Amino acid sequence: MNYKIREMAEDDWSSVRKIYQSGINSNLATFETHCPTYTDWDKTHIKDCRFVITDEEIVIGWAVLSAVSNRAVFAGVAEISIYIDDRYKNQGAGTLLLNHLVRESEKCGFWLLESVIFQNNTASLELHKKCGFREVGYREKMGKDRFGEWRNVVVMEKRSPSDLYN
Repeated sequence: MNYKIREMAEDDWSSVRKIYQSGINSNLATFETHCPTYTDWDKTHIKDCRFVITDEEIVIGWAVLSAVSNRAVFAGVAEISIYIDDRYKNQGAGTLLLNHLVRESEKCGFWLLESVIFQNNTASLELHKKCGFREVGYREKMGKDRFGEWRNVVVMEKRSPSDLYN
């Protein structure tokens, strides 16, 4: 594998969208029921820290941040979205991408990253643990999935080193 990580460009949207739609179809990744347009997606994600991982120039995954609040006091807190093409799962791409996102987010002043993961998405839970995230909560019946079933989620977080708090 010849993985490379780079900033996401708007031109990547068709590849990103396909991977996102696969996550929606899996019923393991999101409460979303359909993939939004790029314009709508763009409005809900932080402009910094948008990355794709490629293999031989083909986008095989992506990771971005979303604000958890519009209050200034929480400007350094963000929620992660990370998606990997099914053909590249369990091959190290997710670990490389998530660790990269964490490092780059710290450079941008983020001190706390969180992920809200479906309880039965064991691959994502394990990925986050491998990258230093810890389970901090559990939400029962957080929302209904695309089939109308209530889903439980696990909340995981990773805090930046304490020197970023100064």
